[in-house]
Amino acid sequence: MNAKLLTDMSTDELSQKLKSLKNSKITEAALIGFTIGVVVYSVTTHGLSFPSLFPLLVLYLVYRNSKNTEALRKEVEVELEKRSRQ
Repeated sequence: MNAKLLTDMSTDELSQKLKSLKNSKITEAALIGFTIGVVVYSVTTHGLSFPSLFPLLVLYLVYRNSKNTEALRKEVEVELEKRSRQ
């Protein structure tokens, strides 16, 4: 998210955004765990094949998104910290 957009948001909006980012972190962790479980189950029952490794693509996409979410969370925390010092 652009720093300009963060500065335009009110403190309450930033707090809500931070809360939703923390909730999405839990969801992403659960999805990553579930996907790993699907891959392990599929490989052990059907062997190594494309359909059994397809969830790894989903795993990669969720992991990449979680890194972007983490960076946004840090930006929001910094902005809230700056506002609390004022």
